[in-house]
Amino acid sequence: EVRLVESGGDSVQPGGSLTLSCVASGLAFSDSDLSWVRQTPKKGLEWVASIYGYTGHTYYGDSVRGRFTISRDNAKNTVYLRMGSLKPDDSAVYYCVKGGLESPTVPIRDRYNYWGQGTQVIVSS
Repeated sequence: EVRLVESGGDSVQPGGSLTLSCVASGLAFSDSDLSWVRQTPKKGLEWVASIYGYTGHTYYGDSVRGRFTISRDNAKNTVYLRMGSLKPDDSAVYYCVKGGLESPTVPIRDRYNYWGQGTQVIVSS
């Protein structure tokens, strides 16, 4: 059974930084593509970043490129999302999902079969 467990969500001030972690089990971690997706009541689901298993290539959404960094530690079965220069618009529940840059024509909710429980990030002064 694939299991993804996120942690690290917190309340931070604008301009601050935060690192999210996702520990995965039940999969061949080093070969697995993994992504972060976030959700807000206003915007719905938004793809944030992906990291590929075999190549380690990374990809970012336009709204976070240059501020967020996705990385992985295969020895710890963990993927990270380092978030910097945080803005109030980054406030969301962040989910770790199994998969990479899936078809953009498919709704985000249907692109990924495995999701974590989510971790809340609040950016506010």
